[in-house]
Amino acid sequence: MVRHNNQLPENLPQLQNLIKRDPESYKEEFLQQHQYYKSTLEVFRLAPNKFNKSLDEIVIFLAQVAHCYPNVLESFPQEIIDVLQMYNTVLDSDMRLTFCKVLIQLRNKSLLQPTVLLSLFFQLLRCQDKNLRQFLETHIITDIKNVNAKQKNAKINTTLQNFMFSMLKDSNVRAAKMSADIMIELFNKNIWNDAKTVNVIATGCFSKATKVMVACLKFFLSTDIEEQKNDESDSDSEPNIKEIMMANKVNKKTKKREKQLARAKQLLAKSKKKATKAPMFNFSALHLIHDPQDFVEKLFKQLGKNNDRFEIKLITLDVISRLIGLHNLFLLNFYPYLQRFLQPHQREVTKLLQFVAQSSHELVPPDVLEPVLKTLANNFVTERNSADVMAIGLNAIREICSRCPLVMNADLLQDLARYKHYKERSVMMAARSLIALFRVSVPELLHKKDRGRPTETTITLEMPKYGQVSANDFVPGAEILLDNKSDGTEEISKFNVENDDSDDEWIDVSGTSDEDSNDEDDGDDSDGSDNEEKENEEEGSETDKEKGAQKQEEKEEEKKRIKLFVNGESADKIPDDCNAESSVENKNCVTSKSVESKVDNAETREIKNVTSRKQKREHPLAKLERKKLKLKRQEETKVKMKEAMTEEKKEKATLISNERLLTDEDFVKIDTALAKQQVTYAKRGLKRVHPNDNERGDFIKLTDIENIYKKRKHDKQTRTESMKKGQKGRETFGYKDNRQNPLCSKTNREKKKTKAFQMLKHKIRGKVKRSFKEKQIALRNHLLKQKRMK
Repeated sequence: MVRHNNQLPENLPQLQNLIKRDPESYKEEFLQQHQYYKSTLEVFRLAPNKFNKSLDEIVIFLAQVAHCYPNVLESFPQEIIDVLQMYNTVLDSDMRLTFCKVLIQLRNKSLLQPTVLLSLFFQLLRCQDKNLRQFLETHIITDIKNVNAKQKNAKINTTLQNFMFSMLKDSNVRAAKMSADIMIELFNKNIWNDAKTVNVIATGCFSKATKVMVACLKFFLSTDIEEQKNDESDSDSEPNIKEIMMANKVNKKTKKREKQLARAKQLLAKSKKKATKAPMFNFSALHLIHDPQDFVEKLFKQLGKNNDRFEIKLITLDVISRLIGLHNLFLLNFYPYLQRFLQPHQREVTKLLQFVAQSSHELVPPDVLEPVLKTLANNFVTERNSADVMAIGLNAIREICSRCPLVMNADLLQDLARYKHYKERSVMMAARSLIALFRVSVPELLHKKDRGRPTETTITLEMPKYGQVSANDFVPGAEILLDNKSDGTEEISKFNVENDDSDDEWIDVSGTSDEDSNDEDDGDDSDGSDNEEKENEEEGSETDKEKGAQKQEEKEEEKKRIKLFVNGESADKIPDDCNAESSVENKNCVTSKSVESKVDNAETREIKNVTSRKQKREHPLAKLERKKLKLKRQEETKVKMKEAMTEEKKEKATLISNERLLTDEDFVKIDTALAKQQVTYAKRGLKRVHPNDNERGDFIKLTDIENIYKKRKHDKQTRTESMKKGQKGRETFGYKDNRQNPLCSKTNREKKKTKAFQMLKHKIRGKVKRSFKEKQIALRNHLLKQKRMK
């Protein structure tokens, strides 16, 4: 009996192990298996829709040992590729997945070019096999990531991008959607983050397939959201690390807890390392679009043609509004389109308000945005709506005006500013935020009492013009480096001292006067100017008051001395110019001078009386004209002072910007000085520093419009504390013992309240009222008893 000990042809795993150790010794067995593979493949071609177990095993075996015999298996990858290309739609799903895994193994062993394999896999995305598509997507992303791990492989990337561009236009929706998802994932992983990838994805926004279009549109909206999610996930992991470390100290020491602690320490070290890294600034996808104006026009045209769901329209409007605001584009039909939906009852109206604010910028003509602003004011900011609707409307107007201040006019702004006294706090705070915005941008549009006291920053502001660009050839605020001690307040104080008697345009109204002041007609200029003169006189410096008092005293002394001399009184009251004890000539001198002064004084008094009489008889219109002329002269002096101050600052800033290199410390000083200029002359401590236009983000947050000021809900602890605080010194709830002598005895009724129920239940039962039938029975018994007794 012959024993067959050679089981290698049947035991493929054992043969595979031996070949990997010594390929030359087992080459004959390998060639035998290779011949068996060829014959099995020919049989499989006859029925590709059926699963062939022997072919499945032999193919996996050949892929494992292919690197040992590269010359023999040179045509092996192409044979598998031909099978997949020819029978990809009719192949058995398990066999198709096996062939794909074999090709991935050959690619990992560098026996197959990445472009050949990836182009095949993109074709296989058309197959109706969800598991296969997910498997292929994962491999494609991983393979492209590995190709570009050390450095960008431009040749392979260009080939694949061109292939994906053709796949996006494929008639098969699944293949187009999967290729779009792959490109989006590669961009989010910073593998393909170039402009070509973005513009290929941008073409998908015009796809006829809704799924592809929505995926590409969401890509342009989700780049910032992904970064926020990553930041939140990192911040959320830190408390868990601390909890694990604390638990390991307290709880029983086990191997599992030791592993958790080691893993927690690794995460902690990783987070610290990440925090020390310099931040990377990548352009968002919206910045990399080649022709944003044409892209936006096509999107808006598509929005009018397609009859999509409301959610898809919202996504499209969001992309359009972001592009308009980011690139300062012109799409004038966009604003009337949104204006139709600006109603409080409209679904997702806050998002629509956000789109209006996002799409407004300084280059939009004010005539185009003005109807939108009036629609917001008429539909939202009216007392027939709720307070929340009014606050949202005011917030939306504020966000639009922060990007395009020229759209607001003085009449509308002053009407909206009157809501600062509204009974609801949310509306009041929204109106005040609108006032605060215009105080630092265009204060001339506000009413005088709402402008506040001018600061160093606002005093040099000018009314902006449409399309005006202010380009500086110096570092703003650099003049502070010439003299760190003087921060520019001396120039402002000089300006205020010189114009102290004039009407100051901006008045710092206190809280009481602001509340008590009635909103009268703005045409009543006389009352307003008189109040301003009074306030400005009170705000004058002490030195000016002293000088004025001295001049007044000197005038009164001169008048008294002249009067005494004319009346012929004592010589010691004669003016000091001439002495009474001197010669007659001196006396004549005195008399002549005094008479002249008397005549002059009489003439001046007569002139003053005449002018005062004329003023009394003067027509009110003439008086108003005279007051307007006075205000105009004061305005001209203020403008001159402003120009002089700004010119001097520019000269200093230009000098220091051109003559020295500014360090980081210098820029810190400049920023501090600019922040200080915004709060100069603030009476009630430091006011809030308003953000500059440069600090404003590219996009508007929805929370800025939905920000409604309300009384915050207290948690349970604060509620109990407030209740206990209110209970102090208050009478206890319940029965009040009002007897004069607290030691006297209580009544039985009062004692009954403290007794146990077992002591009282028999009395309660006896006092239960009898029914009518029971009363009848008792009466009958009573009558029968009486009858028997007779």
